[in-house]
Amino acid sequence: MRSVSGAAASGRELLAHADALGRAYEALAAATDDEARRAALCRVAGRLAASVVRPLGAALGDIANGAAQPGTEAELGVALHDLACQATRLRVGVGGPPALLEASAALQDLACQLVAEDDECLAARRGEFVSLQEQLAPNIQSAPDGPYLVTNVARMTDWLGGSLEPLPQAALCRCGASQLKPWCDGSHSVIGFHAAKAPDRVPDRLDTYQGQHLTVTDNRGICAHSGFCTDRAPTAFRVDTEPFVAPSGARADEIVRATRDCPSGALGYALDGRDPAGLADQDREPAIEISKDGPYRVTGTIEPLDASGNPEPRNTGASREHYSLCRCGKSQNKPFCSGMHWYADCHDPPAPEKATLFQWAGGFPALLRLTRRFYEKHIPGEPLLSTLFGRMSPDHPERVAAWLGQVFGGPPAYSHRYGGYDRMISQHLDKGISVEQRALWVQLLSRSADDVGLPADAEFRAAFTAYIEWGSRIAVENSQPGVHPPPRMPVPRWWWVCDAYPWSRTHATEDTIKEEAPPELPGPDEPLSYATHIKPLFRQRDHDSMSFAFDLWSCDDVSTHANEILARLRAGTMPCDGAWPPERVDVLERWIAAGTPP
Repeated sequence: MRSVSGAAASGRELLAHADALGRAYEALAAATDDEARRAALCRVAGRLAASVVRPLGAALGDIANGAAQPGTEAELGVALHDLACQATRLRVGVGGPPALLEASAALQDLACQLVAEDDECLAARRGEFVSLQEQLAPNIQSAPDGPYLVTNVARMTDWLGGSLEPLPQAALCRCGASQLKPWCDGSHSVIGFHAAKAPDRVPDRLDTYQGQHLTVTDNRGICAHSGFCTDRAPTAFRVDTEPFVAPSGARADEIVRATRDCPSGALGYALDGRDPAGLADQDREPAIEISKDGPYRVTGTIEPLDASGNPEPRNTGASREHYSLCRCGKSQNKPFCSGMHWYADCHDPPAPEKATLFQWAGGFPALLRLTRRFYEKHIPGEPLLSTLFGRMSPDHPERVAAWLGQVFGGPPAYSHRYGGYDRMISQHLDKGISVEQRALWVQLLSRSADDVGLPADAEFRAAFTAYIEWGSRIAVENSQPGVHPPPRMPVPRWWWVCDAYPWSRTHATEDTIKEEAPPELPGPDEPLSYATHIKPLFRQRDHDSMSFAFDLWSCDDVSTHANEILARLRAGTMPCDGAWPPERVDVLERWIAAGTPP
């Protein structure tokens, strides 16, 4: 460890360099005529000021007022990378304060953003930061009234299971106001975020519920109200009923699964009076999941630290292997989630307008719930299938979920972790799967989809059923003695059946049909353009229903097919729910006669 005086001197030097570099980026932005480039340079300067200079200034005193050093954008990028390495070395050498960790996180992120389009250079910089920090244990430290400072947690995923590829030092927003979510952008310092616990929070109290063979413990003071227990074992964990827990209200394995899946760590259990702490907590790699519109779900025994770097005090009976951290900034039990995101209008960016089957299903977590339910509940009770799966590996549900996720349009997790198509085929060779086993497998997997609440709309279930019917028949074929499945085939990619999308039709269950306002038509002598006058003529439903043929929101597509579209509009066969009035058809005809201007 460095001496206090040496660390302070290095910190002041770092602060001066960061301040000068930020003003150099501002000067470079002011000197460019390219509006997009100016905006990008200003973002770098703003991030340096908000997430580097500000926290370092708070830790070390007043900002140094050195002169901004001129230079080209490339030279400034090199200087920023050097500054990130300098900050990281100082952070490793002295361990803190939290402001130094926050600045290091921002500098590592900025240094990598500047080379994001150069895969080789990006990999080299990430590797350099990993090497500099490799001696540090994974932990999450709460900065005073600031972000979560995440050290050496390599696995971080979004709510669909997609990797966010965090840097060795990262800063996660916990005030709820960052424009870079889940990353911190310094907004906590602007909105006046405070990290204190609320005095009227739910008290820290461990309740014990004794059953015949199973004892369940629960601490409402740390519950994040994710609803996993009430959704998965509703007869044992009861909404609006006292007592909340009925320890004999469901099968023991269902209660154990719901307890182990509790993301906040509020629930625990004991079998026949024995506390299986190690078993209950599981053995998982350090990981952080950013849940949808909710908290950070931490697993794998990542030590939570307070602002002083000491272990964060935990509630009575709470798990140390998994816990939920507040992300909306409103928790009454900070840093842990208390469920206030349900009332704090906490929303992530909306899902893509046209989702893949993977996204529509709910991503990897939803598919993992499906496969766990299937292999843990339905398979053991069916002799026809239990013999087939009796020797499967403990992580078999995870493997099947990864395969389904990749097939349904998600990340190539199965290929990266297990080996792709050839690996999947190898699991079926010489198994001799029967037609009866296949049919029962399909039936029980569909039942599991109902059990865990996978989307039940007609379009998704048609695509889901089509794949498991197709895939299971291929598995039967490949499992017979003496067959030779073709090698090195790609992993199949499944899509919506016949392009029947859930968003392309008006559902009969909707209370009212929301009609779009009619477009304002141009005057008779007004020059026409596609963007201003033609695109607004087409509704969302028109666009979706004709997407199999052309894109009505593309000027090029409409120009190419203009005469065909005009003919169908005149004949009243487009749109399908009623003909256009003649004056609207006339606008399109005038635009075509004018040469289809953009």
